[in-house]
Amino acid sequence: MNRGLSRFDAERLLRLSVKLAQNERDQFCEALPATRHRPLVAASVGCYGAFLHDGSEYLGDYGLTLRQLADWHRARLAILVEASPDLLACETIPCLIEAEALALALADFPNISAWLSFSCRDELHLCTGEEFSDAVSIVNDIPNAIAVGVNCTAPWLIEPLLCSAQAIARKPFVVYPNLGESWNSPSHRWIGDATSESDWNGRATRWYGAGARLIGGCCRTTPAIIQQIAQCRDAIR
Repeated sequence: MNRGLSRFDAERLLRLSVKLAQNERDQFCEALPATRHRPLVAASVGCYGAFLHDGSEYLGDYGLTLRQLADWHRARLAILVEASPDLLACETIPCLIEAEALALALADFPNISAWLSFSCRDELHLCTGEEFSDAVSIVNDIPNAIAVGVNCTAPWLIEPLLCSAQAIARKPFVVYPNLGESWNSPSHRWIGDATSESDWNGRATRWYGAGARLIGGCCRTTPAIIQQIAQCRDAIR
């Protein structure tokens, strides 16, 4: 809407994003063997920081109350749920208060499943410095949450983060790291050293061993990396 669209058109585009993904999935499925699992379409529910477009998804200092965050998320959830995705991907959450807000908002949509994944700054903590294990505890109590985990976080942090919450997690982990670079908000670009494209098979195998059951890649990962992760899946089977 900030770019000049009406509310009606903005909502239509959100629903269309789900429909386009569903159409591509359905075409892909036409060539699948009958034994192949049907891919799912997860509607992305980005964090409030991504809406601000100032890098706040890696900081989490929003200045909003719990109720304000819940109301903001609830409006978008209603539009996306209307488009009938298979599930919701509530992702790149940097702080506990946003997890609590999503728990409140998701309670209004009990018939759709969701995962919640967090952006983290080190082996134990969310971007705000709060403990990842506390985030997992919040998601444990969300009835329609089917997984909890980490995304858009350096790949070398994934395994220790999962291990830090393994003992309390009551849901499978979902992980999809970025390449390990840092987001520079003023220049709107990734900076720093990236992880090479090698050994993602080994990384994914270790994440699986730590409890991850949904594994993929986030910002800056490549088709070659996703292919390695898929090979890991095939080996586990």
